[in-house]
Amino acid sequence: MKTRWSVVPLLLIFVLVVSACATPAAQNTATEATTAPVEQPTAAEPEAPAETEMAKDIVDTAIAAGSFNTLVAAVQAAGLEDALRGDGPLTVFAPTDEAFAALPEGTVESLLADPEALSAILLYHVIDGKVMAESVTDGLEASTLQGSAVKFSIVDGKPMINDANIVATDIEASNGVIHVIDAVILPPADAAMDDGAMADDAMTKDIVDTAIAAGSFNTLVAAVQAAGLEDALRGDGPLTVFAPTDEAFAALPEGTVESLLADPEALADILLYHVVSGKLMASDVVERGFITTLLERPLAVTAVGDTVTINNAANVVTADIEASNGVIHVIDAVLIPANN
Repeated sequence: MKTRWSVVPLLLIFVLVVSACATPAAQNTATEATTAPVEQPTAAEPEAPAETEMAKDIVDTAIAAGSFNTLVAAVQAAGLEDALRGDGPLTVFAPTDEAFAALPEGTVESLLADPEALSAILLYHVIDGKVMAESVTDGLEASTLQGSAVKFSIVDGKPMINDANIVATDIEASNGVIHVIDAVILPPADAAMDDGAMADDAMTKDIVDTAIAAGSFNTLVAAVQAAGLEDALRGDGPLTVFAPTDEAFAALPEGTVESLLADPEALADILLYHVVSGKLMASDVVERGFITTLLERPLAVTAVGDTVTINNAANVVTADIEASNGVIHVIDAVLIPANN
């Protein structure tokens, strides 16, 4: 009997040991069951960047992008920062730093020193309202805050505004949207003047002063002066001038402008090839088909739809800018007479 009862304490001790060993495992299992759900709480966290992005206005969005430093500096120099931080909504076609760098040397510096002209150019990149990319169609025209219209086109499936490619779209800000473009677009020469000053002063400014006031013919004016033709273009006239823009001169092979400025005789021949005696409005030019210049060489005029081309080389981009002694038609290329 003593032997049988002595087994009982041994069994109790065994049970207690087993229970003690099982407790940590059970506790670990309970801990895992309790903590596992806590590790998956943050499904909503990715929404935070979107809220931050929409909290930025157009100016801050451009600054944050890091590729619009020149544009931001220009906006500030022109006194337009507050307008672009306002309630909006606005649509901005934003040229990149590379687009500004592609302008003729000294252009950006000149514009930064002339807030009025700079403001006109910048406002030509802004449309009232929020226009998303899906709203742009081929041939669409829209008025800008500068007052002149821009024209959209679809070329090989890619959107363009005037002559600039739209390279990125629908960058939303709290007060509008930004579309990125690869070139600075310029308002028509006759619209770039503040409050229509060119139209108001058309009969008081001669051809040279009209070109100077437009701000987009700096190279042409310098060439006229270097060739000794300024007095002739300030004379009684009347004369018709096909005026290449600064961009047209910049498109010539490197070194061409400098070489011409150093050769007044050759330069004069090329400039006289852009001038016709008499005041020929656009309709007169198209009707004649061929017109003789002061160089006594003819220009061939072709018209297809609304496009007028000179010598199949230069397009007339703005016509009938009147001056006190004639009229200016703006062209997008320099005309070179044969054998020059």
